[in-house]
Amino acid sequence: MTEPPKSISRRSLLVATATALAAPSVVLAQSSGNGGVRRNVSSFVLHDWQDHFESIGKGILLSNTNTRVLQHWTADGKMRVYPTSVPLTDELTKRGYTTVVEKRKNPSWRPTPSMRERNPEWPLVIEGGAPENPLGTRALYLSWTYYRIHGTQDTRKIGRRSSNGCIGLFNEQIEEVYERTPIGTQVKLI
Repeated sequence: MTEPPKSISRRSLLVATATALAAPSVVLAQSSGNGGVRRNVSSFVLHDWQDHFESIGKGILLSNTNTRVLQHWTADGKMRVYPTSVPLTDELTKRGYTTVVEKRKNPSWRPTPSMRERNPEWPLVIEGGAPENPLGTRALYLSWTYYRIHGTQDTRKIGRRSSNGCIGLFNEQIEEVYERTPIGTQVKLI
């Protein structure tokens, strides 16, 4: 005599389906059979600092505006990866080499002249610590006028084209980068 078929719960069916669908992409993302380019599960393309700089110096910040990721190497060679927001358009995007020239905790924000032109209704200044401050809790000022690597209060912006030219990180992550980044750190936006 055969037993009646066991019923499959909706939950176990969903779990089995999700596992079957996700497994190939996780294996593919973790394999390095793609010409030596390393990828993590999030599909960030990771770079070697030696491909962009002659020495590690005081440290390196490498921001890829296409994949929306920041790689940070400290002077001792330790590297960490952070998701970022990037400029809305290529016209707002500056690429190339620069350095960190200043660091500020709870920076105040002032729109640039071109921002004021596009958005005359914006305030002249938003003080540091204000919930609506677009620079978040920390900012690294670059040698390029008006360009920053900074935090953001609006976490929906991370992983998107959403800035007026800067590179944005979650506040918790910019605080970590801020503590590990001395003035003079080399920066490249690609």
